[in-house]
Amino acid sequence: MRLVCISGSLIGEKLPKVMGLCIKEAERKNPNLKTEMIDLRDYQIQFVDGRPREQYNTDTQETVAKILAADILLIGSPVYQASISGVLKNLFDHLPMNSLDGKIVGLVMTAGTEKHYLVMEHQLRPIITFLKGFVVTKNVFIHTNQLDEELEDEEVVTRIQDLVQEVLEFKKAL
Repeated sequence: MRLVCISGSLIGEKLPKVMGLCIKEAERKNPNLKTEMIDLRDYQIQFVDGRPREQYNTDTQETVAKILAADILLIGSPVYQASISGVLKNLFDHLPMNSLDGKIVGLVMTAGTEKHYLVMEHQLRPIITFLKGFVVTKNVFIHTNQLDEELEDEEVVTRIQDLVQEVLEFKKAL
């Protein structure tokens, strides 16, 4: 079973740390799980312009291939201008229709106000369901005040543990 975490931001350290915690928790719960982090800071994903996927650069093709090969996805995004990050939306635009069919997806969102929780529910979830991914219920919203250097907020850690447990249980049940 393969779990892929996507850190959907080009700047900052907090979201990649949170997604790293998700991977550590998944590996702790299932040592046989194959995990991988796609930190979009490390990739040059080209803008979608209508070409066939094989005409995009290697980073774009490899990133899409990793997503398509995953059984479980944990997708993280900060909120920018009351929306998901542009780089994450661009990545989704590279995915073929129905590409997440049969995949279990957990969502992680960071933002500076609690009202931005709605971005997860009204923007990110519909994109995933359009691609036919199954979004679990115990998704993680983190206010930036909860993101200290060590990421030791017990509430955040518990929610990450619950999210990882749910995605693993759902995949096992399928």
